[in-house]
Amino acid sequence: MSAKAKNKLTPQQRKATLNRVLHKIRPYSAFVVCSLLVAAVSVAAQLYIPILCGDAIDKMLGKGNVDLAGVLRIAVSILVVAAVAALAQWLLSVCNNRITFSVSRDLRNEALRKIQTLPLSYLDSHPSGDIVSRMVADVDTFADGLLMGFTQLFSGILTIFGTLLFMLRENVPITLVVVCITPLSLVVAGFLAKRSYGYFQSQSTVRGKQTALVNEMIEGQKVVQAFGHEAESLAAFDEVNGQLQEVSLKAIFFSSLTNPATRFVNNIVYAGVGLVGALYAVRGGITIGQLSVFLSYANQYTKPFNEISGVVTELQNALACAARVFELLDAEDQVPETENAAALQPDGHVQLQDVSFRYLPDRPLIEGLSLDVQPGQRIAIVGPTGCGKTTLINLLMRFYDVNSGSIKVSGTDIRDVTRASLRGSYGMVLQDTWLRAGTVRENIAYGKPDATMDEVIAAAKAAHAHSFIRRLPEGYDTVIAEDGGNISQGQKQLLCIARVMLCLPPMLILDEATSSIDTRTEVRIQKAFARMMQGRTSFIVAHRLSTIREADVILVMKDGHIVEQGNHDQLLAQGGFYAKLYNSQFEGVQT
Repeated sequence: MSAKAKNKLTPQQRKATLNRVLHKIRPYSAFVVCSLLVAAVSVAAQLYIPILCGDAIDKMLGKGNVDLAGVLRIAVSILVVAAVAALAQWLLSVCNNRITFSVSRDLRNEALRKIQTLPLSYLDSHPSGDIVSRMVADVDTFADGLLMGFTQLFSGILTIFGTLLFMLRENVPITLVVVCITPLSLVVAGFLAKRSYGYFQSQSTVRGKQTALVNEMIEGQKVVQAFGHEAESLAAFDEVNGQLQEVSLKAIFFSSLTNPATRFVNNIVYAGVGLVGALYAVRGGITIGQLSVFLSYANQYTKPFNEISGVVTELQNALACAARVFELLDAEDQVPETENAAALQPDGHVQLQDVSFRYLPDRPLIEGLSLDVQPGQRIAIVGPTGCGKTTLINLLMRFYDVNSGSIKVSGTDIRDVTRASLRGSYGMVLQDTWLRAGTVRENIAYGKPDATMDEVIAAAKAAHAHSFIRRLPEGYDTVIAEDGGNISQGQKQLLCIARVMLCLPPMLILDEATSSIDTRTEVRIQKAFARMMQGRTSFIVAHRLSTIREADVILVMKDGHIVEQGNHDQLLAQGGFYAKLYNSQFEGVQT
């Protein structure tokens, strides 16, 4: 199925999107009413000027019949009316800008709040670049279309009806000429708008793919260059860029036809008014000044059709982008907390009872897993890649919910406690570090923003990060770039360890927490971890088995099952799967 066919909205979906946009505008209805009023004043003032000009022309016809005083009075009136129109136009832009950027702000806030409630499975299955594109590029495009709609659509419609009223007041037959020819413009604009909408929808989708690809390439540029994949990356980008070019050209082609097509119809209207009006003027049916008024109105009457046709095209694009944002907002939230969810009071006792979990319905991962962890125990989890180690951590933190069975902390099912209290009970240090753009101090105090400077320094010393922090240009006030781009991977990991050292929650999760740290520092960190883990239930995911010799219990996982468990010496003595893993790491090493 083509991208266009897949992403094009049905008329019902388009109507639903429009209704939701109107619902978003409703809180700013006072500004909408104000916009309509000042638009009416602006249009009325602009339409009154041609009548004044026509009167001035009639006062200057005929040799020696120029009424100079009357012309001067009319000129003053024109200046006053023009000033009123300019003031109304300024107020109109103020109101429209307030409406547009308030709605786009609300959409972005709602999208960001939505991300906080989305299940981890959604974020895992959608490219981050596409989500960013919806929140930034699509909202910007939507705002541009909305602003154009408010700025030109209201004024255009009021101009059309206002001009008709003024023309009917002057001469009905000439007005009928205008009314009879004008519908051609609407037919042309409607046809082109329908054709362009699908391409604009596809354009938004492909642009999201392009943003995701660019984001992926920037984040992984070192790997791309290390493996010599520059040509493949360029080829992939060229392909997406070519798709964007194709749909964009088609969208622009049909939208660009709107203006010249409606202008052609408008010129026919103007010529018709000029011809019929001239015949009436020759017969004395209207004055020369009235003929000039009609020609001016014919121009003003047809101009909004030009603008409205352009607005309709932009609104089609805006609706297509709004639909993508609403698609994000409509994504299913994570399983809500139970109505009477209580704050967890952890004592470190963790029980897994017959837990089963699968990411895909037809592909089981963890089946029938049971485990009883006593308070203060150090539980190491080892096994080959893909056996379910990290998945088990995700289940403990309730980033994913079990498909069957239960996980209990302190005898309470974690589905019956608040997520905030559950996750606040764990301190987590992952192999994949994450730092926010901010100072070193802010990053260490991320989980405890009210921590004193002495507490932050003590945590940094415990994590052996204090020495390198002192060498930074501004020490603890040094600003770290996004995701720690201006410090090494090992230094980032030390800051993440210091972050946990500062909070010291009752339970710990260490997922290969020292993978990016040099051997000498690792020895010190392991000693710090040993002190930190005393009296705390700890789950340690390890690939280097030498780091978990002191664990109270080692769980050996394979294909989602615990195939062995015991301490280091017991498992080696069994000579089973753990012993093979351990010996494979130290084969040929003299001990």
